[in-house]
Amino acid sequence: MYQVGHYGGALTAYAPLGTIIAVGGYGEVAIVGGLVCVALSTLPDYDHRLPLIDHRGPTHTIPFALLVGIGLATITGVLVDASSAFADVGFVTFAFLVGFVSVGSHLFVDALTPMGVRPFWPLSRRRYSLEVTTAANPVANYGLFGLGLGSILTGAAIVVVMG
Repeated sequence: MYQVGHYGGALTAYAPLGTIIAVGGYGEVAIVGGLVCVALSTLPDYDHRLPLIDHRGPTHTIPFALLVGIGLATITGVLVDASSAFADVGFVTFAFLVGFVSVGSHLFVDALTPMGVRPFWPLSRRRYSLEVTTAANPVANYGLFGLGLGSILTGAAIVVVMG
């Protein structure tokens, strides 16, 4: 899929997590988490710029999603002031989930295309594809984006009603 489709996939996948965080009283954290999730949602496609790395190769795997989650959690743990209310296990776990969800959403969205993904590489070379649409389909890409916006707006409405 294209960038806008990945943004929509990330928003859709992040919406439940962001809603839970916001309902818990951390609305600002939920917003920042959503922005980071969307920003990282196209990270796997940087394989286009890396020599010797196949497109939809190692960067399109669950191990890569775990690595991004661990990296974001580590960076968060280092950068957040230890005296801050946010410097606890819950906040670092949230950072991990944001990183994992962002790449995980990318994998799912790419699995909608005929090319699919090999999410369990290097343990398995099996390719998974739902063959719903081509990556270049503008209706699918903008449809995913619309779904993402709708998901985020639904989460925001839940926060307002419960707040």
